[in-house]
Amino acid sequence: MGSDVIDGVVRTDRYPLDEPGSPAWSAVVDRARRELRAVGATVLRDVVRPDLAERLRAESDAVAPAAHTATAQVNVYNTDPDPTLPARHPARVALTRRNAFVARDRIPADHLVQRLYEHPGFRALLAACFELDEVHPLADPYSGLTLNVVAPGDDHPWHFDTNEIAVSLLTREPEAGGTFEYCPGIRAPSEENLAGVRAVLDGDCGPVRSLALRPGDLQLFRGRFALHRVTPVAGASPRHTAIFAYSDRPGVVGSPARTRQLFGRVDPLHLAAASVRSDTLLD
Repeated sequence: MGSDVIDGVVRTDRYPLDEPGSPAWSAVVDRARRELRAVGATVLRDVVRPDLAERLRAESDAVAPAAHTATAQVNVYNTDPDPTLPARHPARVALTRRNAFVARDRIPADHLVQRLYEHPGFRALLAACFELDEVHPLADPYSGLTLNVVAPGDDHPWHFDTNEIAVSLLTREPEAGGTFEYCPGIRAPSEENLAGVRAVLDGDCGPVRSLALRPGDLQLFRGRFALHRVTPVAGASPRHTAIFAYSDRPGVVGSPARTRQLFGRVDPLHLAAASVRSDTLLD
């Protein structure tokens, strides 16, 4: 995918994806790294050209009906219930998931978010921001790129991501509510911090931060290690967010159980492939 294509989507005056190391590129990377280190997240404002905001919204509206919308009782790890765990274990806290996901195979190839997802310059910028040599699109045919749909009155409860690197693009802003909240670094590759996670579930707001997002803004954070949620959406309009899932290693595929939770179906790839993880954390 060449620069002529990305020039039509991204504000390349501010985010010169084909000019790594240039002053503008370095300024974006330096700020993102500082904020990711300090507060666990950063927002790249107006990555998508503002004149494309209506197209972003229309494209997400077009695929939103394909979202898997079943309400489910889940926990923050999206693991199967385990009554043998201690009573205070965070996985014993049941949460109602009322949001919905459109899988990647339901998003047309010419949509703006599909054009961004695997673009080499886009991925190179993200890798630099996360201080990685490279980021890899997920091998998962459903969860690599998704549209998260939160209808009025619904929310996306506290959870951790399967993938280490979380990148999202707001495509439809709700009238009210729908705030993104997160607890940066509440767990680490070698430490679940069960007590800290349980404290947040019990109402401790001390570790909780929030981000204000606008359509076209790109949000970066480490979703595998940051407990996060979207608060209830208010008003008449839903909240739509394109979620770009990457890993620092190739071959990551979601588990069959979690895939069925999110999309209501599994691909033979989910049944045949072992998920690639860099840690032994609960999912």
